[in-house]
Amino acid sequence: MPDMLVKLYTLPPLQPDIEAQAAQGIVLRRAITPEKHFVLNFVRKHFSEFWVSECDVAFSRLPVACFVAIENAETVGFGCYDTSAKGFFGPTGVSETARGRGTGKALLLACLHDMLAQGYGYAIIGGVGPADFYAKACGATLIPDSSPGVYAGLLRK
Repeated sequence: MPDMLVKLYTLPPLQPDIEAQAAQGIVLRRAITPEKHFVLNFVRKHFSEFWVSECDVAFSRLPVACFVAIENAETVGFGCYDTSAKGFFGPTGVSETARGRGTGKALLLACLHDMLAQGYGYAIIGGVGPADFYAKACGATLIPDSSPGVYAGLLRK
């Protein structure tokens, strides 16, 4: 899967997506370190051990480089950056119950806006699956000849 490039200085505004989530009862915010085990358990249950490892790294950053979506006091989504490599967005995921409600886009934009605030001009979305989603949500464009990228030779056992 190829990587995608995002111009952080041309991002759409974040606030409308935060407000749309709040209107649905979903709070979107930066995770804090005492919540690390809850977030990692969520990632382990719904996604993969690879993503658990990456998410764990996001909690070692200050400020924490992981945003969470919370509904009824439970994690329903997460988004991280600077995990596999500096300037990389991901991993990110939303539980099946929260999909189709704009939560993934809100998490994406929260992370990307935070990267801009941290001084990045561009972000890379590594090994993308839903390229059309990223193109529409944040103007991401495919990077030619970028697969397997930083994930080349990834241990599988």
